[in-house]
Amino acid sequence: MTAAEPVPAAMARVAIIGAGQAGRRFALRCALAGYAVVLEDVMPANLRRAQAEFSDLVADLGADRAGQPGPGSLELALTVEDAVRDADIAIDFVPDELESKLEIFCLIDRMAPPRTILCTPSEALSITDLASCTYRADRCFAVRGGLGEGDGGVLRLLYPKMADAGALSRVRELLAALGRAIAVELDADEPMLVKNAALG
Repeated sequence: MTAAEPVPAAMARVAIIGAGQAGRRFALRCALAGYAVVLEDVMPANLRRAQAEFSDLVADLGADRAGQPGPGSLELALTVEDAVRDADIAIDFVPDELESKLEIFCLIDRMAPPRTILCTPSEALSITDLASCTYRADRCFAVRGGLGEGDGGVLRLLYPKMADAGALSRVRELLAALGRAIAVELDADEPMLVKNAALG
């Protein structure tokens, strides 16, 4: 990552990878909160479903939002590269297993602009480990507590020791704009390479 690319001053463009039920729900919440959302999935049927749900929501809200700013937008992408090309933040909704998360993190890391923040919902994986496999370890975050769900409990926003304070603030602002309560926590895990070196 080049030091010349500052953290975005505000989140405007959100790339969401995975349009299954949780990814679609999160994408719709972001769009209704005023963000420009780009949703990617390998299954065109999931993208069509998301577009139809967004159209229905906008139509339902039309009369109720008189005099208020309109919702954001929902754009569909067929490739990860197209989704993250101009993203301020990229959030994946791939299965919560190490192989899948590493694959998507590395793919986004390679294709997104250096300013892009990476975020992943994960109940089990260490964000410190995932971040250590990228060129933007200071801009990687994990969320625990049902990111793709509705108005559930408190979301736990985990960050690695090397996290950029501005990037952390941007992620927190995004989650707060969706009406979620957030607890920010340092991920206490050491990268696996450090652990393995200590054991060897």
